[in-house]
Amino acid sequence: MVNKLTSGSNMLWESSRMIMPQHREAAQQQIKEESMRKRVELCDQEKEQIGRFILQSYKTRQPVKLRMYDEYEEVYVIGVVERVDSLRFRVDGEWFALEDITELAWAASVD
Repeated sequence: MVNKLTSGSNMLWESSRMIMPQHREAAQQQIKEESMRKRVELCDQEKEQIGRFILQSYKTRQPVKLRMYDEYEEVYVIGVVERVDSLRFRVDGEWFALEDITELAWAASVD
């Protein structure tokens, strides 16, 4: 059997291995969409519990460790809640949406 890439092979069909840029981009987009995480919908009781937890952290200045929703990767926010309003909170100068919290816990310490 002759290797297709060696001399003497039928080079007429070798160009069929190429992928058009549009097809490559579409395939990459499909892979990206398939790897996206789905947002978990929380019930009203869970939302209320999250709000109380964040408010308690703000009042006591106790550090928290929060797992946040992200489409592609695990994201954690660790620190002391500096500010809170009705839809978001701030840790280390950065604002986050309350609705993005998926898991919460007290942090042992903040480095």
